[in-house]
Amino acid sequence: MTPDFQKAHITGVERVAAWSDVLDDINVFPVADGDTGRNLIASLTPLRYLEENLEDTIYRLLLSARGNSGNIAAQFFSGLLTADSFAGLAQAAAEGRDKAQQAVRNPVRGTMLTVLENLVEFLTNNDFENSVEYVDRIIDMLEESVRTTPEQLPELKQAGVVDSGALGIFIFMEGFFRSLIGQHNGFRSVSAIFKGLLEIAPAYQVEDADGYCIDTVIHSNKNTQEKIENLARQGESVVIIPHKNFLKVHLHTGSSSEARAQIESLGEVVHWEDDNLGSQIRDFKRQQQQGAIHIMTDAAGSVTREDSRELGLTLLDSYIIAGKKSLPETIFSPQELYKTMRQGTRVSTSQASTFERNEYYQRVVNQYGKVLYLCVGSVYTGNYDVAVDWKAHNDPEDRLTIIDTNAASGKLGAIVITTARYAARTDDPPAVIAFARKMVETSREYIFLDRLKYLAAGGRMPRAKAVFGDVLHVKPIISLTTEGAKKVGTAKNRKGQFKFALEKIEEAFNKASSPFIMLEYSDNYDWVDSVVKKEIRVRCPHAEIRLQPISLTSGVHFGPGAWAMAFIPS
Repeated sequence: MTPDFQKAHITGVERVAAWSDVLDDINVFPVADGDTGRNLIASLTPLRYLEENLEDTIYRLLLSARGNSGNIAAQFFSGLLTADSFAGLAQAAAEGRDKAQQAVRNPVRGTMLTVLENLVEFLTNNDFENSVEYVDRIIDMLEESVRTTPEQLPELKQAGVVDSGALGIFIFMEGFFRSLIGQHNGFRSVSAIFKGLLEIAPAYQVEDADGYCIDTVIHSNKNTQEKIENLARQGESVVIIPHKNFLKVHLHTGSSSEARAQIESLGEVVHWEDDNLGSQIRDFKRQQQQGAIHIMTDAAGSVTREDSRELGLTLLDSYIIAGKKSLPETIFSPQELYKTMRQGTRVSTSQASTFERNEYYQRVVNQYGKVLYLCVGSVYTGNYDVAVDWKAHNDPEDRLTIIDTNAASGKLGAIVITTARYAARTDDPPAVIAFARKMVETSREYIFLDRLKYLAAGGRMPRAKAVFGDVLHVKPIISLTTEGAKKVGTAKNRKGQFKFALEKIEEAFNKASSPFIMLEYSDNYDWVDSVVKKEIRVRCPHAEIRLQPISLTSGVHFGPGAWAMAFIPS
């Protein structure tokens, strides 16, 4: 694949990532579970890291594909990937379209399948031209395809929105085709293009539903067609993808355990994921109403995607790379990550590209008007400088306020959560900004490490010093400052760490205090919950104590067994 095609795929994925929250917010079909954006990011991330062997990338797409939209999209792109010239685009797109349609047991018009059909028809009837005018015609056609989805699906018309999967394909393809002809800037605002079609109508009632959304891969080397027919009867929204000796299956079912038992009888399960549809739908119904200013932050602040939906936040992800697997940090499974690290697999982190970050900034100011970006400390990443540069060139109306919090991990999370709560209670943006600055000044965090070798692996500590410290069982206690991570103590074991934490709590608060305390865990939730939280509750009976997973970008450097404590006095 030529560099131009590879860059075009990457541009498409990064645009989808920037708009993924919007896709989640309007995801009402086939069920209102609010996960189309998340699923598309997880499914298409392999396009960011194309393998020399095309089959390897296609197999990674198969394993990564999640949800109805993600599995359909993965099939389409497994065909589109075969294009390595302008002349081959139509044929490659047609191959992908055919794969996508064949995988869906009950195709429905008004979804991404319709958009893909229209794309193939256009490319087949109009030879590709390397010109802005030609690409404008493609994008106009795709826009119209998305705009008409509510007329084809009653659920969308009732909700007053376009189909989220169809919109995801539009966003990807605008980035893909414009990048393909060397047009890397000046993308139109999706909020402006589809104005009035990206917010759920107030009168729309989300129907409750129970069950599970399952994505699985089974190894199967005989009687494939018979097994496909058996699988098609196991649930609804069924997508089945045969690939060599494997079958990738997506379906919705009432019982995860019963479905697994049936599927295991058809072949060896090599990959399994299930999401609770009932809880996802309940979360979708509880979407947070926006206040006077929208809060954006970095996922490095130990804030989850669930928190972002609850609090109405925008999260900017970094990426976790574990072996050959790469995903945004809020999508990577913490259990899988820490297990991988304990097994010795090389794990690293990377920031989103400047283009992707810029797309996020442009999206939020177009969507919300006034935005407060509580940025991870500039000493830890380059996000602050990138945001300031974007603002200087793209924000003449001063819609984006950027605060360098000098924080990461739970300290940043505590700042963000308390500020978001305050923002929901006021219509005064300057007051929210002042409140956030006060939280930056008063927040504290102590981080307790189990092993030093992970800091060394990430370049945060000399390797020899880490080995020596681990041999002597020296566990540093660190705090995040404007100069970076600073050692503030040591402990021989977990008991010593816990004693240090309790001493800091007693120094800062008395029993009448009502602080906000965030306890963070890695792969040790049970201990933090049953021991640390319980003892701190005795010392601070009026505190709000919140348990949060350590952000995975921090977790990669802190390692398994790490835990932390962040707090704000009042």
